[in-house]
Amino acid sequence: MGDLWRHVTGLSLVQGPIPPLLTGGAVLGLLVLGTARRSRAWFLRSVPLAVVAALVLLAAAEVALAVAHPFPDRLPRRISAWVAAALFALALAAAGWRRQRWPRRVAAALALLVVVAAAADQVDRVYAPFPTIAAALQLPPHDEVQAQSILPGHALAGAAAAVPLADGRPLEARWRPPAGMPGNGAVTEVAIPASRSGFTARPAWIYVPPAYLTAQRPLLPVLVLISGQPGSPRDWIDAGGVAETMDAFAAAHSGLAPVVVMPDALGAETANPLCMDSRLGKADTYLSVDVPAWIEGALQIDPDRAHWAVGGFSYGGTCALQLAVAHSDLFPTMLDIAGQQAPTLGDPVGTVASTFGGDQVAFAAVDPLEELATRRLPGSRALMLVGAHDSQFGRQAATVRSALVSAGVDVSYAELPGDHSWTLANAALRQAVPALAQRIGLTG
Repeated sequence: MGDLWRHVTGLSLVQGPIPPLLTGGAVLGLLVLGTARRSRAWFLRSVPLAVVAALVLLAAAEVALAVAHPFPDRLPRRISAWVAAALFALALAAAGWRRQRWPRRVAAALALLVVVAAAADQVDRVYAPFPTIAAALQLPPHDEVQAQSILPGHALAGAAAAVPLADGRPLEARWRPPAGMPGNGAVTEVAIPASRSGFTARPAWIYVPPAYLTAQRPLLPVLVLISGQPGSPRDWIDAGGVAETMDAFAAAHSGLAPVVVMPDALGAETANPLCMDSRLGKADTYLSVDVPAWIEGALQIDPDRAHWAVGGFSYGGTCALQLAVAHSDLFPTMLDIAGQQAPTLGDPVGTVASTFGGDQVAFAAVDPLEELATRRLPGSRALMLVGAHDSQFGRQAATVRSALVSAGVDVSYAELPGDHSWTLANAALRQAVPALAQRIGLTG
């Protein structure tokens, strides 16, 4: 029964049979709602009024988004079209509700539910933050463990005893997996306190590979991964495929993979503190001081910062760029997946006003491109990946690449099939892990 439940909840919401089935159901649902009555007044007055109501509500929502600016980028028209379809279905259901018998009301409610579900699924398919039923329902990950099973880090007194001291060779050449090592790693949710920053962070997620779950664990390198905006740290678990990617890598490398820490860089689902210290909060201090301090105190990991990396997708890629430039001693390796060229709330003037009260000099001091123009980072390494069909972020990636190269950074750049979505981020992480592992001392 458990395997069946896992199979059902693991069904894809972004590909396979579910999206077309929901789309077909939405068409049928609109037909049911549109023919709730068959009078002349219904078709000449009620249905047109429902169309107008849907368009007015959609326009109001878009105005609200333009004013509130919860996302720096404009939403695709595909999203607007499906939201309009859901609003149209709602208007039709409301218009036909009165003087209907209960069987027709039940049919209308079911039809509305299907249309709304189809619209939600189509919106999800644009960025793919919830690729499966389990992700959409936020069910516990199947490989989740209690935090205390891997924390505190000093619980295993014999840890690292089986691994010879670093001698210039990669960890894989010095490590021999013990008998009974688990076949897969594990994930857990933890609270990382904002001791210095006061940042209102949500709980982080941690991935540890099979080697970490042994009685004599090696000291593993660290990868800090940051989600997009809107989003949450769990997005890298649900949509980014961290556990599956790292488990696959570990299976081919004696159970070794980085310890992956996924902290909150937003504070709330739609918040946007721009990964800096400003009027919007001290996100930079949280990520560059509080999070590293917690990692070193709570986890048994390689303390050599040469073996630490930071990465992210979209907002997270921009944040990785900011951290790697401003704190190159902490994060000499960066993974930028479709990030922006600079932190932004969507409007340059509004961004500077919201962060530093209009002080352009203060903002320039934390703008990574401005910093790169006056600094050299010859010891840093950047892995950059972007979607081949992501023209907006592709142009920005080219600008960032040029600035990094000019600053002496060793840059690897690749375009992958796809657009700006978590599907791309998932594929990009899989492609980047081998080069990343070599850079941070896991493999030769």
